[in-house]
Amino acid sequence: MLIAGRAGRRASDYAKLSRLIKDAGLLERRKLYYWARIVVNILLIAAAGVALSLFHNSWWVLLVAVFFAIVSTQLAFTGHEAGHRQMFKGRRANEIAGYLHGNLMIGLSYDWWVDKHNRHHRNPNQAELDPDIGTGAFVFSHEEAAKRGRVGKFAARWQAFFFFPLLALESLNLQVASIRAVAKTGARNRGVEASLLFVHVAGYLTLLLLTMSPLKALAFLVVHQALFGIYLGCSFAPNHKGMKMLSKDEEMDFLRRQVLTSRNVTGGVPVGMLLGGLNWQIEHHLFPSMPRPNLRRAVPIVREFCEEHGLPYAEANLYRSYQLAMGHLHDVGATA
Repeated sequence: MLIAGRAGRRASDYAKLSRLIKDAGLLERRKLYYWARIVVNILLIAAAGVALSLFHNSWWVLLVAVFFAIVSTQLAFTGHEAGHRQMFKGRRANEIAGYLHGNLMIGLSYDWWVDKHNRHHRNPNQAELDPDIGTGAFVFSHEEAAKRGRVGKFAARWQAFFFFPLLALESLNLQVASIRAVAKTGARNRGVEASLLFVHVAGYLTLLLLTMSPLKALAFLVVHQALFGIYLGCSFAPNHKGMKMLSKDEEMDFLRRQVLTSRNVTGGVPVGMLLGGLNWQIEHHLFPSMPRPNLRRAVPIVREFCEEHGLPYAEANLYRSYQLAMGHLHDVGATA
């Protein structure tokens, strides 16, 4: 009875916070903001195309590849918000925005990513349930490190040093996973996704080969995709690494699960633009459908609520957040 009562009170804590957020109007859609963002994305793509036409005859084109990487990541941020239905009220409108920004513009399967990312949101930092800390190149818990073989343990000991270089392969990893997901029989909207991915790959390669020599095209592709992966990975890395880890069977109410496993990155609007709103990670995990421009307005409400209920509200500046994330990877690897 005592345990059931405590669980009920904790569940009602989130209901109280939700009421505060809803009464503040922070769950209302910001259509004007997102239409403006779509226009900005189109302008960025046009600017990238103009820059490519101006510099395609020289090696300065690699600077354009850097710009392409920035634009690609900003497009991914918009696709992320479409996946959470932050942009529009209707599911269909968000899906269309997601397919265009994901499959067509950056070559990532929207449906595959939404499924993977939703599983992360349901089980952040929980062993065997959060796909972002699943079996892969890195280990995030001492238990996982202990299971690795000799080669795996050696790699784990140096994983903090390999982290940023390996992010250069993240774009390739996501695109290969997208193709595999769409190739599976029974994949949702398989025809639409496959067609858009094909148009993206064909259009991208054709653009490079028509505007520059094969050698420059190869160099452009490597620089663009490597920096895209690094920027994208660095935008997600500070949010959960070094925060509370949960075992597979550990139970926790929604409010505490999201707050205790997430970290905000301070720096206000400039950092918000740089990280696509992911710096307000606690608020984003508590209210995934909250539009990006409303997240910073939710911060004082959520922070005060956490203080009143004895919940630690983790914040760090950008440098310190990476320091904590890399420190966690090093500590886990050191025990391997």
